Amino acid sequence: MRKDEIIQILDDWNFWNRDQRIGLSRPIYTSRLEYLFSSNQVITITGPRRAGKSFVMRQMIKKLINNGQNPKDIMHVNLEDPRFTESGVLFLEKIFQAYREYISPQNTPILFLDEIQEIEGFEKWIRMMHELSKAKIIISGSNASLLSRELGTLLTGRHIDMEVFPLSFGEFLSFNNIAFTNKLDLIGREWEIKGALRKYIEYGSFPEVTLSEQKKEILLSYFEDAITKDLLRRYKIKKAQDMRSIAKYYLSNIAALSTFKSIERALDMSITSVKSYTGYLEQAYLVFPLKRFSFKVREQEKSPRKIYAIDTGLCNAVGFRFSENDGRLAENVVFMALKRQQNLNPNMELFYWKDVHHREVDFVVKEGLEIKSLIQVCWNMHNEKTRNREMRSLAKAMKELNVTKTMIITDETEGEEKLHDNKVKLIPLWKWLLTEEGLLPAEEFNRN
Repeated sequence: MRKDEIIQILDDWNFWNRDQRIGLSRPIYTSRLEYLFSSNQVITITGPRRAGKSFVMRQMIKKLINNGQNPKDIMHVNLEDPRFTESGVLFLEKIFQAYREYISPQNTPILFLDEIQEIEGFEKWIRMMHELSKAKIIISGSNASLLSRELGTLLTGRHIDMEVFPLSFGEFLSFNNIAFTNKLDLIGREWEIKGALRKYIEYGSFPEVTLSEQKKEILLSYFEDAITKDLLRRYKIKKAQDMRSIAKYYLSNIAALSTFKSIERALDMSITSVKSYTGYLEQAYLVFPLKRFSFKVREQEKSPRKIYAIDTGLCNAVGFRFSENDGRLAENVVFMALKRQQNLNPNMELFYWKDVHHREVDFVVKEGLEIKSLIQVCWNMHNEKTRNREMRSLAKAMKELNVTKTMIITDETEGEEKLHDNKVKLIPLWKWLLTEEGLLPAEEFNRN
């Protein structure tokens, strides 16, 4: 490609001659990115396709410009742009040279390189640019393993990671223009918030899906893009139907215990393929495994894992629906909320707990050497049998793990229950989500 052709494409992505569409604000991520920006490190932004990485980049660029940065000192490019007819590291260098020649930045350039995994061997170029201080670099990609593995090898100690996920519930409310400023306002909009939670669970929280009427169609296209671009093409998988089958299996069985052996039997697929395909799905941010808590690492590794999905909307659009899905979908929402917290707190670890009598607690939250809390998700606490089962499991886990802070996240039930010498908080899901994001004071839990 000629340099003038490259510049024509770059002009569409940048703020050099016009404002760009930056979407609705994601301050959780732009604030984090602004904090990381002050370091002398390559910043990597990872996360699933369509979670909003590109818009977070644009919002950061706009913030830099508002703070006085010359727009021409910043270059943003999406390397998946189909108008690019070349690829590879030499083409990446050609893009940079075209930018230097035609735009003439006056200060050290700031490069925002979106979907960097499209450039084979990108990590060596990034290292060269970083070590020679030719540019400040922020890169993004849709494959966790690719970025962490390649950069970890060549940029040890020289890069910082940030993950971008689909909308939190607080962001979802903001995207739907639902806001509250005080307790009275909250009470007046409670029915609206609960209705939004139903949509959040049903259609998930990818930004574009949230703002569109064609929700299922978009979700199906996301799934197909992830399978085709992030999995089949990248890993040169020949058995496309097997890849789709295992993806649909996981999306249909979220929050359920599974082993590679059980999936091998269910799908009539070799255990080698099951292991490989599961790893690929994790790397593409479609699913996340949760290990069983044990003080013995070997026991953790040998135990079945629970699989959660990046988005409940994908589960409903792609997976099979079952009668018990409401509780499992709610549990998935809780998992993703905890995963967002973990993204900001590297010391936080998540597990599930289960004993030999099959008593189970959904989430064990650990920080460092300390187990901070136990969280159970029970969508219907009105059923006496279900309530007793959940309480028995919590009681056993509390005793075994020496934990006193416990809660049950419910659909509607709220309050406290005494469990031996301890108390268990019962919290509606919408309240827990807003409290975890700091949008609702913790004392609201006790309002009846």
